[in-house]
Formats: sequence, structure tokens, C-alpha cells
Amino acid sequence: MGVFERFLTVWVAAAILAGVGLGLAAPGVFEAVADLEVARVNLVVAVLIWLMIYPMMLKVEPNCLADVGRKPKGLVLTLTVNWLIKPFTMAALAIVFFRYVYAGLVPTADAEEYIAGMILLGVAPCTAMVFVWSQLTNGNPNYTLAQVSINDLILVFAFAPIAGLLLGVTDLTVPWGTLVMSVVVFVVIPLTAGLLTRSSLLRRGGNDAVERFATRWKPTSIIGLLLTVVLLFGFQAETIVDEPARVAMIAVPLLIQSYGIFAIAYGAARMLRLQFDVAAPAAMISTSNFFELAVAVAISLYGLGSGAALATVVGVLIEVPVMLSLVAFANRTNDWFPEPPAVEAATTK
Repeated sequence: MGVFERFLTVWVAAAILAGVGLGLAAPGVFEAVADLEVARVNLVVAVLIWLMIYPMMLKVEPNCLADVGRKPKGLVLTLTVNWLIKPFTMAALAIVFFRYVYAGLVPTADAEEYIAGMILLGVAPCTAMVFVWSQLTNGNPNYTLAQVSINDLILVFAFAPIAGLLLGVTDLTVPWGTLVMSVVVFVVIPLTAGLLTRSSLLRRGGNDAVERFATRWKPTSIIGLLLTVVLLFGFQAETIVDEPARVAMIAVPLLIQSYGIFAIAYGAARMLRLQFDVAAPAAMISTSNFFELAVAVAISLYGLGSGAALATVVGVLIEVPVMLSLVAFANRTNDWFPEPPAVEAATTK
């Protein structure tokens, strides 16, 4: 890795400080940017995420997706953690902390709303950012696409029943506009762009041309990540400054959940002897959250200024730093997993 990539943690910390500082200094600018959204999907953040995931989409080979079905362990792991473990551990942690650990420190009404927001995060597994984490761990692009696609399909049917069960809400309405828009914006558009570019490059220069183009694009991908961090922290700068204690209290169980779920998924992947380029994305998608959906549902159910909305926002704030720490850990432990066969490795580059 180059100097820029080796010190990525430093640049992210600087981006966090810059985001908070700029958000306090020019709140009107960030409010204007925050208003540029369709179905609660922010268009500026969407463009930055495109910059981040475009290099991975260049490496997707549609004719290789059929191979995923012959190696189902990674998919089974992802779906088991996402839908049979993660929502319930998040609910349990939220209840333990806000009904018992923090008892007497937080008003009961606020505590219940924080619990609700955390539950919504736990029932909303990641769609977009997992492509970024997969790329940073050299994940198999075909397998990652399959994991995200199948996960999104299950999300359509499972989100409302599980969230309603855990929240005790019988008439929970899924914001279909947000869900559909997110899939189109974060999966369909960049995938289509990547496939068209790849096809053009293959015709002109073969796989070497694709690799050279993806390598040239890599710095832009990292810059997109840092600008996304600046925006996310700039959007919530006033909340961080005005309610630091509440933000910290919510962050503690969210951090335990994130690292705990990663440990479960990554440990299970090691036991199943998955290849690293499948194991890492499987653990990442299990850990990361679909925060656009969680925030939208929290606001629609409890209101913009509610504790539930605040809890989902804290989830947004810790997402990138936590996931980058897990990316670093995964890259340091890639020798825990078997390498893909040489022929297969060549086809995924």
C-alpha cells in the first residue's frame, strides 16, 4: 500500500474533526446539502458512494455469478447472522443498557425511544457501504454482489415483520420509496456503469486495461470515503456538541453490537473454512447497517426530534470508523483463511 492507504485511519480522524468543525462553522451549507435527497436518500452522499464502489463494480463478471450457488456457505452465513442473530442481539443489548445499566440516568420515555432506534438499526443490514468494505479487503466482487442482492430481496419481506415484532408495533409501514431508491441508487446504477465500462475496456485492451483503469480510480475511491465522513459528521455536528453524553451512551451498546456481530460472523467463517475473499465481505455485511432505511423509519414512527431518530443517527456516526477498524483487522488476519485456487483468483481480479 502507498503512504495514503497506510495512514487511512489518520485521514479518517482528520475528516471527522473537519466534518464537526465545518458543520458548526457553516451549518447552513450542510443543511442545504442534507436537503438534496429523494425518498430520504441523499444525492450527494450517493455520488460519493458511487466513487467508492465503482472500482469493485468494474470487476464484476455476470457470467461468474452462477458459481456462487455452488459455494453457498458464505451466503448461508450472511443470511443467518443478518436475520436470525443480529436483530435479536441488538434488541437485547438496547434493553440491557437502557433499562438496567443506564437506569436512573435517562428518562424512561427517552430510553424507550433509544431502544426503538437501535432495534431499527439491527433489523436493517447494509446495502451500499458493504461494497466499500469488500473492496478494501479485496473481497470477491461477484460473491459480494450476490450477498447484497439476496439480502436486499429478503429485506423486502423480513424487515417489517421482525421490526414490528421487536418494537411491539403492529402497523409498521416500510418506506418503500427509500428501500427501492436505495437499491437502484447504490446497486443498480453503479453496477450498470461498471459493467458497461468493463465491457468497453475488455474490447480495447483486455483484463490488463480493466486493472489499469481500476488502479487509477483507487485514489478517487478513498477521497470519496473521506468526503463522505466529512458530510456525515457535518450533518450531525450540532447534535454531537449539544448532546455528547447521550451520543456516548447510545454508542456504547452499538459498539458492542458491531464488534460482537463481526466476531460471530468472522469466527464462523473461519470455522467453515471459507476463502478470505468471501469471509471478509460476509462478516462486513453482517456488521454494517442500512442506516438510510433505519433513519427513515425512525423519523416516520417517532418524529424527527425523537430519541429513536437520534439513536439511528449515532449508528451513522460510528459506522465508518468502526468498519475501517474491522477492515484493518481482517486484512491483518487474512492468513486465517484458505487462499482461493489460482485459476479462480485470476478470474476475480
